[in-house]
Amino acid sequence: MKRNKRDILERLNAGEVVVGDGGMVLQLERRGYVKAGHWTPEAAVQHPEAVRQLHREFLRAGADVLQTFTFYCSDDKLELSGNVTNITGTQINEAACDLAREVADEGSALVAGCVSQTPCYLENHNEAEVKSLFKKQMDEFLKKDIDFFIAEFFRYAEEAAWAVEVLKTSGKTVGATMCISPHGDMSGLPPGDCAVRLVKAGADIVGVNCHLDPTACIQTVKLMREGLERAGLKAHLMIQPLGCHTPECNLTGYISLPEYPFALECRSLTRWDVHKYAREAYEAGIRYIGGCCGFEAYHIRAISEELRAERGFLPPASEKHGLWGAALEMHTKPWVRARARREYWENLLPASGRPRCPSMAKPADE
Repeated sequence: MKRNKRDILERLNAGEVVVGDGGMVLQLERRGYVKAGHWTPEAAVQHPEAVRQLHREFLRAGADVLQTFTFYCSDDKLELSGNVTNITGTQINEAACDLAREVADEGSALVAGCVSQTPCYLENHNEAEVKSLFKKQMDEFLKKDIDFFIAEFFRYAEEAAWAVEVLKTSGKTVGATMCISPHGDMSGLPPGDCAVRLVKAGADIVGVNCHLDPTACIQTVKLMREGLERAGLKAHLMIQPLGCHTPECNLTGYISLPEYPFALECRSLTRWDVHKYAREAYEAGIRYIGGCCGFEAYHIRAISEELRAERGFLPPASEKHGLWGAALEMHTKPWVRARARREYWENLLPASGRPRCPSMAKPADE
């Protein structure tokens, strides 16, 4: 399904819903292409077929944006990880851009060039050095003519603002998302003030990604919106939460949970959880709605299906999915046929199948 490509701001300014893609890093780790602990994206060079396939799954599920698989691809992070010895950051960035563009052009998706937090910032807070890392990545993305930029997964508003300031020199649209809770960033800056700082730095789109579940992330974005309103500033809102339940809503999110990173499956969102999330995000005034780590293609399809009336179409992947379980009407068992209705899935309280497991855990950061 191909549609006319239009700029991200043109879509958002028109009030359209933009569906983001899902989580690349965690999904590729589970598939055997990313090393946990390092979380670096050399698979774009070593296993392009795996990255291409995941992009394609998100596109079929309805994603309007494909993000380059360049998480943790700053030169300092690659050097620190020790996991990449014969591949340069430039090679990864260029390959990731090519893969995202190749798949995006199979439909009408846009390509977002992505930068993320750097070890350099935590080591020395040297603005010039940190900005030089972002500029190097930006220049490599610009050679590949990406459609816009996203600065994502920042724990400190200061570093995120530095990234935005650099990316804004490109003349392209810049989105910025922070992996923060309603408590604010790691320096204690409240979400509303984080948003103000990002917009003043030049961000056109602001919000949150990763670390916490949809409930917590929607709460945080609402606080960001309130901060912008108090400051008399405007920006489009964006949300790409974690695909796991984190009712603990702790400061550092899922990385402090005892299940991180190898036993998170028990916390996974169902597709019906994602229907609820998409609707709540939309009603909160958020128009760029996607997912981060733990969000698989069927989760992105759930966003597309929940907002099908607002978007005016269903994605290709819905050809293999009956809305609200409608295809179950053909099942041979009557109790399964009885589940072919929205009310059943909306009101289901899923069992974990683990009698001795608690419903919540004590995060290491508390």
